[in-house]
Amino acid sequence: MKLPRFRRAPAPPPPADDGNELRMSLLDHLNELRQRLTKAVLALVVGTIIGAVVAGEVFEYLLSPYCVLQAVTDCRLQVLGPTEGIVAYFRVALMLGAIIAIPVLTYQILMFVVPGLTRKERRFVLMALPAITLLFLTGVAFAWFVLMPPALGFLQGFMPTLFKPEWTADLYLSFITALIFWMGVAFEMPLVLFVLALLGFVRAGTLARNWRIAVVLASIAAAFITPTVDPVNMMLVMLPLMGLYLISIGLVWIGTRQAGLQDAPPRSRTAAR
Repeated sequence: MKLPRFRRAPAPPPPADDGNELRMSLLDHLNELRQRLTKAVLALVVGTIIGAVVAGEVFEYLLSPYCVLQAVTDCRLQVLGPTEGIVAYFRVALMLGAIIAIPVLTYQILMFVVPGLTRKERRFVLMALPAITLLFLTGVAFAWFVLMPPALGFLQGFMPTLFKPEWTADLYLSFITALIFWMGVAFEMPLVLFVLALLGFVRAGTLARNWRIAVVLASIAAAFITPTVDPVNMMLVMLPLMGLYLISIGLVWIGTRQAGLQDAPPRSRTAAR
């Protein structure tokens, strides 16, 4: 007896790729960015409000090197507009707010750049925040006590027969606050890269091979931090940045060995998702 032959039903066509998954992924990224930015801005606003309370005393302390250079008893900065004094005051308050909020800012940046961490890895990042904050404050102190005296001395004494230095509040404080804040950020980088190495995102070999790019980026950062054209101040900033880069390579190598990831490929942002 012949058994009836059944024809195989055709396979259903694959669903059309209308880009919904890509759009959802992009929307997820944008939503996460919005949440991180909101938390960072709130921390900065709270820190600035606190900083505004003590900005007057800090302003006088930041003015002390200028007073020493000018060698006058009535030491005040010039203002060239009706609002320049207010802007200068709140520039100091904003710098203080950023310093106060730096743990929250650093955490939000790390959580956006390095997503998909486990609860244990997130706890590890939180444990590293006090040390990162301490390094930031170390960078602030380094900028104030080590870099600031020679930088201001050079600018004050540059061709005195042609120029009479009478600095305005806006230009003086923009130079001071930029140097202090960004050197603090630069001092965070070795420990931040060490944490990323422990999590498997950075390799020491990659940093070592790209040293030429690091030199270019350090020179750009030095030009940004010290918006002057003189090579003296740029080198005063660039040399510590390159030293920090070398320290970062060593810390990343140690972090990779500690995590046992010498032969494993580095994790990517997409893989972390």
